[in-house]
Amino acid sequence: MVAQGKPTDFERIQLLRAELMAANKAYYQQDAPTLSDPEYDARLRELRRLEERNPQWQSADSPTQRVGATPLEAFTEVHYTVAMTSLDNVFDQEGFRDWLGRVQKGLHLEEVALSAEPKFDGLSVNIRYVDGKLMQAGTRGDGQSGEDVTANVRTIRNIPLQLAGKGWPDLLEVRGEVVIPVAAFQRLNEERLHGGENPFANPRNAAAGSLRQLDSTVTAKRPLAFFPWGWGESSAPLGGAHSTIMHSLSVWGFEVTPYLRNVRHLIECESYFNEMQKSREGMPFEIDGLVFKVDDLAARERLGFTARAPRWAIAYKFPAHEERTVVEDILASVGRTGVITPVAVLRPVQVGGVTVSRASLHNQDEVDRKDIRVGDTVLVRRAGDVIPEVVMVLKEERSATAQPWQMPLRCPVCDSEVLRLANESAHRCMGGLYCPAQRMGAVEHFASRKAMDIRGLGEKLVQQLVERGLVHSVADVYHLDEAALCGLERMASRSAQKLLAEIEQSRHTSLSRFLYALGIRQVGESTAKSLAAYFGDLEPLLAATPEVLQNIPDVGPIVAESIVHFFAQPHNLEVIAALRAGGLDWDVVEPQKGGCFQGMTLVLTGSLDSMTREDAKVAIENRGGKVSSAVSAKTSYVVVGKEAGSKAEKAAKLGLTQLTEAQFLAMLSKKE
Repeated sequence: MVAQGKPTDFERIQLLRAELMAANKAYYQQDAPTLSDPEYDARLRELRRLEERNPQWQSADSPTQRVGATPLEAFTEVHYTVAMTSLDNVFDQEGFRDWLGRVQKGLHLEEVALSAEPKFDGLSVNIRYVDGKLMQAGTRGDGQSGEDVTANVRTIRNIPLQLAGKGWPDLLEVRGEVVIPVAAFQRLNEERLHGGENPFANPRNAAAGSLRQLDSTVTAKRPLAFFPWGWGESSAPLGGAHSTIMHSLSVWGFEVTPYLRNVRHLIECESYFNEMQKSREGMPFEIDGLVFKVDDLAARERLGFTARAPRWAIAYKFPAHEERTVVEDILASVGRTGVITPVAVLRPVQVGGVTVSRASLHNQDEVDRKDIRVGDTVLVRRAGDVIPEVVMVLKEERSATAQPWQMPLRCPVCDSEVLRLANESAHRCMGGLYCPAQRMGAVEHFASRKAMDIRGLGEKLVQQLVERGLVHSVADVYHLDEAALCGLERMASRSAQKLLAEIEQSRHTSLSRFLYALGIRQVGESTAKSLAAYFGDLEPLLAATPEVLQNIPDVGPIVAESIVHFFAQPHNLEVIAALRAGGLDWDVVEPQKGGCFQGMTLVLTGSLDSMTREDAKVAIENRGGKVSSAVSAKTSYVVVGKEAGSKAEKAAKLGLTQLTEAQFLAMLSKKE
């Protein structure tokens, strides 16, 4: 009997790929996850490390190829042998009956077999497979050519990188729609507003914007999905009917819509249309109608095409959910991150069966663009059948006394200054440590791992503390006691003592962690470290002018403005004073005005004998440098340790300077 030893790297790679591919299918296509998110992420990290260590076994169909790559400079063109045509539209029963009548007449049949499916409102793409492997993907473009979005399409989890089953042609182009769930669309817009970006107008724009990212790592973070509706070039016949080919695509690994139906006459068509129109509001993806197609491919050949669309297919659009109402007021609503959003208070109106009384106007730019004023009569639509949206103002009905709306100069909740940075569309309340509207968000961020690292002080507990009036600002965290904590839900004496120990331990921290914990807009972890290294203590930073701040490599005019305005708010200074009075402190360090890596970007690859990767990162940052995870033409040095992976190879191709561990240590030891 032969003892089984530790699996080789190759065997482990194959096992991890199989596990992750199965997990993707279970999660995205069967709605039955087999791995928790931490388990999935751990396996993916292990696989990525093994592939970097063994570049000879890297594969285009590996799950690691879904996480995105370095940004592209621009999209190249993709050309299609079989054109991607558009569809003609009809908007009522009369228009649909006319189309069906023309089909029946063209085929000399009284009854025609049709396939019917939802018309997903997303971005059409063509995905090319060679020998079963995903090789290229492009947008519709002008039908003859589109944009090459291969790197981005690879990140979409329900698209197979390698076709499953058997019987697929050596060359196959699958066409379909890239969409984003309505719930994910709402979350994405909230994140964009909090980040000072303009929201997407609808889920289609969100899907299109996600797929057209030059940086595919951004696309990888978006919960996109793909539903096939057809095919392009193929090296072999696929079958004789649309419905049977869709079944084949599902066998080969694609998520075909479960709403695909076969219908044969007008009554069945109209019944299906009415059924889907009623259920559309409960669907996870936005649809704006149905597509009816002649199912038999030979019959399609006989019908042919017009100049722009097939005669054998039609898009039967749902009626728009729009109604008239009046804007009775516009309020400035302060969110938990300080973003101030104008909200239209509407005269209540039924839109698609739901009473709508408020609609977000997103930001000042949107209010100005649509020129929305109090008292205006407007058209309101439920975007994505969920989110109320003011579509347009009926200006012919506007009162002569109606005045343009302007964002308030002071926060309506805490009276702090309202600021709009030059690179953002959002206005923000600058009283982040004090403003009641931002209280929960401020405390959660303050306690987060990269800030004060108070483990156990999570969202649900913070919510209880705020709602019960135990915490009015982050400074109150340091005045909590066991009696107060034990009065909370699911908080026994042992849990309370454990949390208090975490809070006590956080009293002594570093200046960089403290600055990051304050939640200053534009000041992330890296900028906080740069500020701490440059000033050494808080007082010199509080007195710094924008001009002084801009001497720091990480700090430009916009970041400097944000820092100065944050510390100019009396309420913020009061909370900082209360924190220090409560015992929070840090070691004062000698201000560091420069370093051997000042203004440089370094990449670490492989393992070092003398220090951990994290220690090396801190050493570089303490000497004015940044550490990046990706090699690019802007990289200053690549530090190459043992078992260096593909990053070293890429550095060599780009002609970048590579440092051995000895050379790196020599640079660190130089006197500044």
